[in-house]
Amino acid sequence: MSARPAPAAPGTPGLLHSAFYEFVPLASPRAVLDALRVLTRELEGSIIVAAEGISGAVAGAPEAVETFEAALIGDPAFGGAFARIVFKRSACTTRPYAQMALRLKPEIVAFGVDGASGPEPQREDAGRLGPQAWRELLMQDDVVVIDNRNSFEYRLGRFRGAIDPGVGSFREFADYARAHAPAWKAAGQRVAMYCTGGIRCEKTAGWMRQELGLEVLQLDGGILNYCQTLPDADRDWLGECFVFDNRIALDARLRETPTTAAEVYDPARPDEAWRLERALRLDAGAAGGDGSAR
Repeated sequence: MSARPAPAAPGTPGLLHSAFYEFVPLASPRAVLDALRVLTRELEGSIIVAAEGISGAVAGAPEAVETFEAALIGDPAFGGAFARIVFKRSACTTRPYAQMALRLKPEIVAFGVDGASGPEPQREDAGRLGPQAWRELLMQDDVVVIDNRNSFEYRLGRFRGAIDPGVGSFREFADYARAHAPAWKAAGQRVAMYCTGGIRCEKTAGWMRQELGLEVLQLDGGILNYCQTLPDADRDWLGECFVFDNRIALDARLRETPTTAAEVYDPARPDEAWRLERALRLDAGAAGGDGSAR
């Protein structure tokens, strides 16, 4: 078993973690990144900016995180692009990140399918379900519930009745959906998807409707929003939620658990062996790296 990264220093204020994303066309991703360099000086984390929007997570003293969130929403540098962004917060025992990593990329989450880029403008809120509506959906018979995450995440925790697509990376999900779409349609099944924070489902839902002809529903804000909203989330959420930072996993109340990387990844699987090796290398450092083994 690997050692856990170092916790926050005793006697210092607790750290707050905030995860977020927004699909919104950005005319100048580079300018957004430059503005973020200033706003994140007191924070650690990982943020990706692309022409299709922003995705990231930051951690730091609560007041620093709150200041950043307010700036992302209201700073004139962003021209209101992120005015509707939603933040999913959780507390930290372990220091989630060792530094701030800011990156420009072609996609804020790498799906690898041309033309798939977030919600359809004409039906932006279609198919999004809040936590209570999602709970009710889980009890319906005409729905296939898909875990739109990697297999190692599914093994650690899942919604009751959910199916594991068996993918080792998000780029494999499109092939899985194409292969199973005919059977779902033939059975008259609606597809309900969830992921950690909502971004994978946001990326794929429109594509699945348009290209595969499926009726697709998605958990708005993902597992993190579900657990943040419902005090009895463990009625439907079984196990732990993997997070892509040094905390490794959270329980249904978004509290850090003792789970280690060695308990998450299966070294016999090539797509997980490299993740475990990377996690062990980060553990060998004083506080780990940025933890973003996506």
